[in-house]
Amino acid sequence: MKLNADFNQRVVIRPEEYQWRPSPMAGVERMMLDRIGDEVARATSLVRYEPNSQFSPHTHDGGEEILVLEGVFSDEHGDYPAGTYMRNPIGTAHKPHVGEAGALIFVKLHQFHKNDKAHFTFDTNTSAWHQGLVDGLTVMPLHNFDSENVALVKWAPNTQFNPHKHWGGEEIFVLDGVFYDDHGHYPKGTWIRSPHLSQHTPFTKEEGALIFVKTGHLLE
Repeated sequence: MKLNADFNQRVVIRPEEYQWRPSPMAGVERMMLDRIGDEVARATSLVRYEPNSQFSPHTHDGGEEILVLEGVFSDEHGDYPAGTYMRNPIGTAHKPHVGEAGALIFVKLHQFHKNDKAHFTFDTNTSAWHQGLVDGLTVMPLHNFDSENVALVKWAPNTQFNPHKHWGGEEIFVLDGVFYDDHGHYPKGTWIRSPHLSQHTPFTKEEGALIFVKTGHLLE
């Protein structure tokens, strides 16, 4: 399967465009955002777990990156409530499951550099925010390796950022509010992937916004 597999193309998927597909496990559905491969794939997805569902044990041959959006995601190593950011590098393994709350996660598979071996969970609910490059912008760094940088960015209402180019591309998932740029507007749940050397001028209006953002990872 190839889905949004040309990383030189800009892609925007809004919540009203979601198409949920069943996974091989009962009670687990996927909204595929991009994908190269079949069941084992380089993939970016939303994965929705119904209460008391589980996924089969698996090894992360290409790494796994997760942001828990709703509910509580669990495995044999612990419980991870909404707001948890996880990195499971190449060679790690687990057996995911959820309890009564169910879970919704944003997950990226088979996208780790072979030397990126950081293995951790990070609670964004209790971690510190840092002043951004302009007034009204605060940033919570999550991970960086080589050219790749991952962060949460909180935008106060009516914040304007500078025009800029995306060296290595940019990927955004809107977690709250409404994010804007000169190309359009993006409500909560929107996924945006912008290619290497694309550019925009982002801003917010009265709603403000919270976004998950990854840059520098789309050079291939």
